[in-house]
Amino acid sequence: MKKLLVGSLLVLLAACSKVNMESYDQIKTGMSYTEVKKVLGEADKCEDKLANTQCIWGDEDKHIKVNFVADAAVYFDHKGLIPGQ
Repeated sequence: MKKLLVGSLLVLLAACSKVNMESYDQIKTGMSYTEVKKVLGEADKCEDKLANTQCIWGDEDKHIKVNFVADAAVYFDHKGLIPGQ
């Protein structure tokens, strides 16, 4: 029974993922990390580089990547997202 419950919760969490085209379309140039986090939730990974911070939501196959300079989104892209899903 526990396995069924855990499996159901994992499916539910995956269905609630904010890594989708609808969320991606809400990201705009100039948004702060806090504003992006309101749309996508906490980033799965952030890495500080020379003059920017790059954050990724999702995994290698399906993700949204946002680059911030001085806490403002300057570049963002996605991989594996399908319009309408």
